[in-house]
Amino acid sequence: MDSATFRTDFPEFTSTVDYPDPQINFWIGLAGLMLNSDRLADMLPFATELYVAHHLVLARKNQLSVSSGGVPGVSTTAPMASKSVDKVSASYDTQAVTYKDAGHWNATMYGLQFYNLVLMFGAGGIQL
Repeated sequence: MDSATFRTDFPEFTSTVDYPDPQINFWIGLAGLMLNSDRLADMLPFATELYVAHHLVLARKNQLSVSSGGVPGVSTTAPMASKSVDKVSASYDTQAVTYKDAGHWNATMYGLQFYNLVLMFGAGGIQL
C-alpha cells in the first residue's frame, strides 16, 4: 500500500496540498502496526484505506480549525440529534448511523465502514 494506490482508490483525497503524501504514508504505516493481517486477510488493503481515510478526515478537520483560529484536537463533533433555527427545527435518528461503543470511529463515514468491517472479521474465536 502506498499513497498513489490510496489516492487512486479514494479520489476524494487527490489534493496533495490538503492531504500530503507524508501524512498519508504516516497513517498507512500506523495501520500496518495496528491492524491484524492474519484476521483481515484479503480485506487488509481495504481496511487500511478506510483506516487512513478516517484519520485524514479527522486531521483535516483539525487543520481547518487552526486556520480559522480554533484549537486542534478539540472533540466537538458528534452526530447531531436536532437543530433549531428560528421556527424551523430538524431531528435525526443518530442511532441509525452510529455504532454503540465505536467512539471516534463514529465521527466519519470511513470510520463507520472500518468499524463495521472490523466487527465482521473480529467475530468468533480463532482456531490454531
